[in-house]
Amino acid sequence: MRSRTASSSRPAPVPDVLALYGPTASGKSAVAGVLRERLGAEVVSADSAALYRDLPLLTAAPAYPARLVGVVPLAEEVSAGGYQRLAHAAVDEVVASGRTAIVAGGTGLYLRAALSALELPPPPGPGERERWSRAYDALGAERAHGLLASRDAEAAARVHPNDRKRVVRALELAAVEFRGPTDRLWATDARHETLLVGIAGGSEESLRARIEAQVAAGVAEEARRAWSQPLSATARKILGLEQFATMPLEEAIEAVLAASRRLARYQRQWLRRLPVAATLAADRAPEEVADEILALAGTGERLPRR
Repeated sequence: MRSRTASSSRPAPVPDVLALYGPTASGKSAVAGVLRERLGAEVVSADSAALYRDLPLLTAAPAYPARLVGVVPLAEEVSAGGYQRLAHAAVDEVVASGRTAIVAGGTGLYLRAALSALELPPPPGPGERERWSRAYDALGAERAHGLLASRDAEAAARVHPNDRKRVVRALELAAVEFRGPTDRLWATDARHETLLVGIAGGSEESLRARIEAQVAAGVAEEARRAWSQPLSATARKILGLEQFATMPLEEAIEAVLAASRRLARYQRQWLRRLPVAATLAADRAPEEVADEILALAGTGERLPRR
């Protein structure tokens, strides 16, 4: 634990970083808001969509000030490596001021990038994903995997020949001679003293309620305005953007609900693999969940430090 200074406003049992992870619509932002008020803390978003400007409704941006929310133009590409640099700077500044940084979000890789010093692979160069996708299809699964084995035997040993997406990505990385261990993404060491807590939730009812609230607030109009602008490839992938911008409203609602269900299932897989101190039920007031998190902080439960 970093030594406290006379100007530090953080209560003694609370670590430098409180990290919250959970599925979409699980109430993370509300819990983070309660903790922010109680601790005089700052929230740092770990959500890939929330980085973008001009989409506060679609990305469910919190009503309170939070770092790394609405800071990237829609025309700009976003990578995990670029996010990591922004997140480290934001967290370090908050911690240096003597306050707790609350890192909250539902993008698992971004959460890990904010907490740890990960050796992240570079994003694909222009046309590289398409080039290696065509090569995989032309060669077939076994021969494409054999090509990968000839270039990076360790990477080939980690992926099945039929896993097209991972073989293609591994071929991209081999082409630029990236040899970072991909299992490093699951390292548990943290840059600061950190308590990592899971928030369970994201039920069908909460997903539908959030989407209906977004619609009532004007999310379709927001999406259409954004869709008419120049958009990067990563911005185009924001869940709900294309649906609300291009589909009849009722169809868009059902399409976004289905996509949100898939996202929540994927996020729950991440939650099972993250080294959380505890996973707390979100079917109650955020103040109650915040109480449990502060009680956990008092036990001294922390991620290992690097």
